[in-house]
Amino acid sequence: MALIITDECINCDVCEPECPNDAIYQGEEIYEIEPHHCTECVGHFETPQCVEVCPVECIIVDPERTESEELLLTRYHMLMANKGTANG
Repeated sequence: MALIITDECINCDVCEPECPNDAIYQGEEIYEIEPHHCTECVGHFETPQCVEVCPVECIIVDPERTESEELLLTRYHMLMANKGTANG
């Protein structure tokens, strides 16, 4: 599954720095999640950190984007490999 930020977002700025994959960014009106960078914190933490810190509980599973834990883990490995290449 992938996460999305609903329009209940109050732009409090607490979710963006918590994302280990830099998948959260300020959109035109509210924060948004880049689905190709979101691993729901698989590979980093037991639970999605953005969901943990959101004071209005506006970060939910996107019902239109079902992703397995295996896919999220594969994405995590690809993102880490790309990060290593960019830093190396």
